[in-house]
Amino acid sequence: MTSPSPPPRRLGLTGSIGAGKSTVAGLLRARGLTVLDADAEAREVTRDPAVLAEIEAAFPGVVQGGELDRAALAAAAFGDPARLAVLNAITHPRVRARMLAHEQAAAGRGEAWVVQDVPLLFEGSLDRVMDAVLVVDAPLDVRVGRVMARSGLSEEEVRARDAQQLPAGEKRRRAAFVLDNGGSLDALEAQVDAALTALGIQLPTASNQQEKSPSKS
Repeated sequence: MTSPSPPPRRLGLTGSIGAGKSTVAGLLRARGLTVLDADAEAREVTRDPAVLAEIEAAFPGVVQGGELDRAALAAAAFGDPARLAVLNAITHPRVRARMLAHEQAAAGRGEAWVVQDVPLLFEGSLDRVMDAVLVVDAPLDVRVGRVMARSGLSEEEVRARDAQQLPAGEKRRRAAFVLDNGGSLDALEAQVDAALTALGIQLPTASNQQEKSPSKS
């Protein structure tokens, strides 16, 4: 009987708001790595009617017409740690199950590494189950400007959201590699390639890439 493929190693990817984590995720995908997007998996989870029913029971009024009103849910849960813990208890086990299923598929394809793109990786203590962590960072003013430009949030709102996360300096301290995204895309790409080389990550061949269907953000 054929023995099961060993699980791939996990490369965590995270960064503070506006740092450019999604840009780095795209660069890693372009290099043939499977990137598992925790936010995308959470969106899939919250399309499940059973999950929506649990969320609505905990936060009345946030489900309208069978769909989640994400702004209403954010207002109801994200300012209160106790209420956020209730939401996380509903969604996080299901997200982790989906991520594990994708990892098992990657193992079946013989992939040695997968990337886990998790915005609150340190806050959720998920760094403990990663083999290495990449942190994307940029100066605070740069990050605030990026988020304001794409979201319509005020400077105060962006800074308030940033303040709710683990400080960028602490993320940098706990990272295996820090990618500075305060400059050009070429400079960022060079840092990504240097980190992959230092980790000994062998990029997939073109034939292997054609067999994959990595999750997208």
